[in-house]
Amino acid sequence: MSTNDPLVIAGRTFRSRLITGTGKYDTFETMRDAVVESGCELVTVAVRRIDFDSPGEDITSFLPEGVMLLPNTAGCETAQEAVRVARLARAGGLPDWIKLEVIPDPRYLLPDPVETLRAAEVLVADGFTVLPYCLPDPVLARRLEEAGCATVMPLAAPIGTGRGLKLLEAIRILIEQASVPVVVDAGLGAPSHAAAALELGADAVLVNTAIAHARDPVAMARGFRLAVEAGRAGYLAGIMEEGVQAAPSSPTGGLVTGS
Repeated sequence: MSTNDPLVIAGRTFRSRLITGTGKYDTFETMRDAVVESGCELVTVAVRRIDFDSPGEDITSFLPEGVMLLPNTAGCETAQEAVRVARLARAGGLPDWIKLEVIPDPRYLLPDPVETLRAAEVLVADGFTVLPYCLPDPVLARRLEEAGCATVMPLAAPIGTGRGLKLLEAIRILIEQASVPVVVDAGLGAPSHAAAALELGADAVLVNTAIAHARDPVAMARGFRLAVEAGRAGYLAGIMEEGVQAAPSSPTGGLVTGS
């Protein structure tokens, strides 16, 4: 991706518009190799997977040099719990950027919009840079923006399903109305899904399961990197409008005809 088209979140510039997760890999080494191949500069990790008592012996020690860590509050079911985990991460020396997840629904893993907004308000006031995982609800997204969140991160489909942009129309409206970066998060299963999200105008995507559960995670990470670049290039170039009727691709005037 061209350095002339950076992703900017809370004043920080990233060349890559692909964010990756660090869970579900068979080994930390495979995770590290996939992160490198993806070209991403921001990775998310659950705070509860970090052993603050044994630095250098957990997942963070396998992250490549120069990749920024984005702690997340995975496993939290209430605003109070999410705030406590975020503060624990900061006290443990992690960045004060936080991917906010408040998910009380064990079956579909859908985020709680009320508790997410409550937690966001507290964390922003506490000095955190908050990137909230949310339903693709344009009204909720506006409230999160007003609370001071640095992005909004709507789900494309339930976490880990790989079903792609099932909520495309809602995401389209959200992108149209948002004044902060929109990162499509959860449910993407193939590079084509990521390309479609970027073509739609999303600023970035976050992918974990689709890479980690691929037959070859490292090759799949490369596929997502290329798809994100292609999708963004298509969006910037201006994708043609769909038509109902066929239109010839060659000029019809001035054709050579037989005598």
